[in-house]
Amino acid sequence: MSTIVRPVWAGKPKPVVLALKAVAIVLILAVVLFPFLIVFSTSVSSQADVTAAGGYVVWPRSFDLSAYVQILSGGVVTRAVVVTLLVTIVGTAISLASTVLAAWALSRQGSLFQRPLLTFVLITFLFAPGMIPLYLMVKQLGLLDNYWALILPSAFSVFNMVVVRGFMMSIPQELIDSAKIDGAGEFRILWQMVLPLSRAVIAVVGLFYAVGYWNAFFNALLYLSDSTKWTLQLVLRTYVLQGSSLVSGAGSDASMQPPAESIQMAVVMIAIIPILAAYPLVQRHLTKGVLTGAVKG
Repeated sequence: MSTIVRPVWAGKPKPVVLALKAVAIVLILAVVLFPFLIVFSTSVSSQADVTAAGGYVVWPRSFDLSAYVQILSGGVVTRAVVVTLLVTIVGTAISLASTVLAAWALSRQGSLFQRPLLTFVLITFLFAPGMIPLYLMVKQLGLLDNYWALILPSAFSVFNMVVVRGFMMSIPQELIDSAKIDGAGEFRILWQMVLPLSRAVIAVVGLFYAVGYWNAFFNALLYLSDSTKWTLQLVLRTYVLQGSSLVSGAGSDASMQPPAESIQMAVVMIAIIPILAAYPLVQRHLTKGVLTGAVKG
């Protein structure tokens, strides 16, 4: 009886290798989570804890939410959070709609101008517009100091469209043909058949768009001069680099104000919590959506 010889990479790892992998994972987690622990601990620390730690706190001795109460009491940060939420929601909806429609049209073999349009779209991978031409176009459209300037310039991603298109091309043509025999039109096929089958890739692409809109600050820095329209990321950047006040009533009794470090870290927490909460919701779709769309077509 012949024995089956497995390749080295298919064999069972040795205990030493497993132990090294476990140590590496623990070290990576420590490197990732330790800064987050400092940010969270400092944001909920009192003035005494911050003073005792000499700045940023690793483990607070008391739990104080005054920094969160202060920055969310209707000041600059509250307004910036609302602006960022609106830009993220509206921008993600527009981006997903344009990406799905373009991917569906360009995935239909034999459709009108399918090949020339696909070539034209893919050329933008090689020739991206520069900052100055893009700024001049936004200015000519009258979008300066307008929230649409934060959405329209980045509303469509060719990479995301290619991923969604590849996923749609993996749907069996026989399924679409059967729907056409039953009298379904293109939009009905897209809405009732293709979109439910493409939930994984749409969820992943939607997450990419949402993270991009939420974390973007350069467009706001470039196109918005009115500070009342600033996004959360731009407010945070301005505070960190220039040390400007984020809370109202900064000229009142200083002893009643939360520590500056706690306020700064509380804003950082508010900026990253929505993204941390969004990733687990689409985590099960992440590998399937990206890999399937990337290797097909």
